[in-house]
Amino acid sequence: MSIPSPYAARSALMPATERVLTVRGSETHLWEYGDPDSDTVLLIVHGYRGEHHGLEPVVVQLEGLRILSPDLPGFGVSTPLLEGEHDIAGYVAWLHELTGRMRDEVGRDRRFVIVGHSFGSIVVSAALAEGLDVDAAVLINPIAAPALKGPRGVMTHGAIVYYQIAAALPERAGFALLANPLIVRVMSETMAKTKDRALRRWIHDQHDRYFSAFANRTVVLDAFRASVSHDVSEYADRITVPTLMIAADRDDITPIEAEHAVAATIPDAELVVLHGVGHLIHYERPVEAARAIRSFLARLDDGTVAERIDSTDSTADDGAIATS
Repeated sequence: MSIPSPYAARSALMPATERVLTVRGSETHLWEYGDPDSDTVLLIVHGYRGEHHGLEPVVVQLEGLRILSPDLPGFGVSTPLLEGEHDIAGYVAWLHELTGRMRDEVGRDRRFVIVGHSFGSIVVSAALAEGLDVDAAVLINPIAAPALKGPRGVMTHGAIVYYQIAAALPERAGFALLANPLIVRVMSETMAKTKDRALRRWIHDQHDRYFSAFANRTVVLDAFRASVSHDVSEYADRITVPTLMIAADRDDITPIEAEHAVAATIPDAELVVLHGVGHLIHYERPVEAARAIRSFLARLDDGTVAERIDSTDSTADDGAIATS
């Protein structure tokens, strides 16, 4: 039995409509939230071994906007790519095609914003460096430096060994290792920073339910290699659209110094740092993340986003659950 979401009340106000699109051979499942007539459309790219549910706590705080949230090919219920590999190039090609089709569908007169979380921030940044047709970008928990050099680099090395063993085992045994609930729980316990026990239980339940929702061993191994072989800093100086970075000061994957360095490299970037949270901003601090996105969009309207701002948001107590 699943644990009720602390954001359930907001979710009930923004029901989602699911549809399926064939993109690069993948039957890509996409969920639409919010106001279909909004002048602003957000397309969200989730993180490694995630799927669309993960960003939903942020999405439901953004009423009044139109939000498109797909499962990446090979994850959630989207089928793997048939055209291209499950590496950065393959996902970038998928994102270019999906973005172009969505822009044509919603109308080119609407502001179109791309959002990437964690591994999604790498995919989005690589696509932006290749001229992705969007008006602005938001990167949540961006992977701003090589994962092996992060605060928990030893854990990343351990993860590499884990995935190497999963690759060497026979198919069924390798898949079982990748989906092992004990390993998933260790990962969840490590990343969660909140002291709120109810919130931690819900976070663990989310990882138990969705972290092993991948199509096959090949997809998850290929995507893992991509996630530890690239980072946003590779592409930062070629990102030309206004960009909001929402980072965390306790992120185990990327040190906050690297976030500042990447923000200084992107020509038109704003960095918002949330304190007392790690790599799970979307679960622990979705209200503050949504507030930062709304402020960013307002500054786009005012034409003031070119001013680089390094701001902090510590308005919520560690572990507090805000639902309004």
